[in-house]
Amino acid sequence: MGSTGSIGQQSLDVVRQHPDRFIVDILAANNCSELLIKQAKEFKPKVVAIANEKHYTELKDALNGLGIETVAGDKALAETCTRQETDMVVAAIVGFAGLRPVVEGIKAGKHIALANKETLVVAGEWVMQKAKTLNVDIIPVDSEHSAIFQCLEGEKLNPVEKIILTGSGGPFRGMSAEKLKNISPSEALRHPTWSMGPKITVDSASLMNKGLEVIEAKFLFNLDPSQIEVIIHPQSIIHSLVQFTDGSMKAQMGLPDMRLPIQYALSYPQRLSSSFPRFDFAHFPSLTFEKPNMSTFQSLALAYQALRKGGNMPCILNAANEMAVHAFLNHNLPFLHIPRIIEQCMEKIPFVPSPSLSELFETDHLTREFVNSILKT
Repeated sequence: MGSTGSIGQQSLDVVRQHPDRFIVDILAANNCSELLIKQAKEFKPKVVAIANEKHYTELKDALNGLGIETVAGDKALAETCTRQETDMVVAAIVGFAGLRPVVEGIKAGKHIALANKETLVVAGEWVMQKAKTLNVDIIPVDSEHSAIFQCLEGEKLNPVEKIILTGSGGPFRGMSAEKLKNISPSEALRHPTWSMGPKITVDSASLMNKGLEVIEAKFLFNLDPSQIEVIIHPQSIIHSLVQFTDGSMKAQMGLPDMRLPIQYALSYPQRLSSSFPRFDFAHFPSLTFEKPNMSTFQSLALAYQALRKGGNMPCILNAANEMAVHAFLNHNLPFLHIPRIIEQCMEKIPFVPSPSLSELFETDHLTREFVNSILKT
């Protein structure tokens, strides 16, 4: 799900490395029909799905005669996750749009390689409980959560004191609020270490990406918010750490290459060989760490606030952030106004302490409407 995005393309790189181990049954994308057609001709899946129905005829005509079923629309895309032949769904659609395919996949008993952090931010309690009930594995793909997941292997009987999520700090690390006033979208998209899509890159620049990861970690690893710490690590070599109650720590390290956690999720519990570049200590004579500045980068503080509040508050946070980032990328909102929009939504949207899945979808809708009304004025 999301085969034309950054994670989707790198997932297909992993498949190319191991054609004897993996078969692509379904390819799905939102809007990028040209690349989706190219991928379909290479991997020859049984089904190709595109969310934007305007591209359906183009897709169908391009794949005519290849024996590939084509479907279009959000509902049809999500339903492809229920196909009987599929073992695992790589959930790589960005944002709230990625939730419904994950929900349908879990209901159908498919294991999930989860790259879409918004799924757990919005509906973490529901998703993890449903997965447990149906014996579905949720294996994280995000480099930080994959690192924690790997560090916890073999440690089931050992209690965790805390986890430490590392982050590069983004392109504006160390900058003051004064300097951030006139930041442009092009500046925000210049990430120092990772190559990601525009929305995630802006989230990294605002530290909201780290905030979403904090919420995701709470549900993935059943932690209290007080057990989740964030540290800025500009070199992006240590991907995250676990500290146990005896004071010892485990870290997962490697070069910043998303293909590594993707491959681990696909092959778990095995580790497959790869030709990916190797880390060399001689090239990194020092690794540095610093605390995040949450007074300047307020999105991270708001994420912790939403997590502590619980209920539908993380859903409000996520929807407001998606809308604000979209407005920023379209030059309709200053960079520093992103957290202001989020804060207004967290104050104004009705709080639901124990929301159902349908109430979460309604919360998302209400929040987006409220942001639109703010942007208009």
